[in-house]
Amino acid sequence: MAFLSISGEPGCRVEEIARLTAQRLHFDLVTEARLRELIAQEFGSEMSIPDKAWPALVMSLLAHVASESPIVVCVPGAELLFADLPSRLRCFVVASEARRIGLLMLEHRLERPAAKQLLRQLERQLRETRKKRFGRANIPASRYDLIVNTEHLDSDHVAGLLEQTATARGMLQESTLPAAAEAQIQFQMRLRLARYGISPPGKVALKRKPFANHSEEIFTNLLDFYRIAWEYEPKSFPIQWDEEGRVLEAFTPDFYLPEFDLYVELTTMKQAHVTKKNRKVKLLRTIYPHINIQVFYQKDFRNLIFKYGLAERSVPV
Repeated sequence: MAFLSISGEPGCRVEEIARLTAQRLHFDLVTEARLRELIAQEFGSEMSIPDKAWPALVMSLLAHVASESPIVVCVPGAELLFADLPSRLRCFVVASEARRIGLLMLEHRLERPAAKQLLRQLERQLRETRKKRFGRANIPASRYDLIVNTEHLDSDHVAGLLEQTATARGMLQESTLPAAAEAQIQFQMRLRLARYGISPPGKVALKRKPFANHSEEIFTNLLDFYRIAWEYEPKSFPIQWDEEGRVLEAFTPDFYLPEFDLYVELTTMKQAHVTKKNRKVKLLRTIYPHINIQVFYQKDFRNLIFKYGLAERSVPV
């Protein structure tokens, strides 16, 4: 997966540089406008995204785009994403204040005082955005692979420089993000988002009621992400009777996934309680051998998603 992020100081025409670079490399381009479209497609235009959830959400969307084409990303903070990706190039564009004010004057048809005021506003907004989303207002130079001073370079020259750098690093030979790698990223990011209650519109749950604990709510959000129909505590199974046939004890699994005919029991409780629950599950399997049930700890969500092929389902479109 080739991932080229381009960011810079306000007023440096970073988006123009990114567009020209993407054209030269024949990469897909993701700008803030494109990102808003992707978010609207997946979550609806009215979806409010918490700042702390933003990195996970964007990585989920970008991973899908990268599964179809190498990408150039021009979004604030993109240089902090995909930290473990070997084939990535992070570029930061700089210029003197006078140069940036001059470019803003031309772009917005402003007088110098107004352009200077706009520059201050853009700088403040960028710092605030980074602080909210990543917990840091400024990013050290060491986080970038290439810093380009555009004092005497126009956008096309910078794009040419980035094309040469990407070519030298072998990024043009990189394939798209493999399906298995995307599935891994999607699961990790969507589990993070599920903790914030974020899921696409049009949920397909068949039955809802108040959850017994937060772990169950996280699990349902994750199922909603993969658009898996679920029922919460849909049925109780008698597992112990008295001599007259009256039910003394019953067991109610947490979830039922009708598409897979699978009951799921979640547990994050102490070992003593887990032992008691495991006894009930064993009785259930003995008395009702046709019932398919699995017990999962919260950390085992991943096993469930991948075992039943949920991670292979299509994600953003």
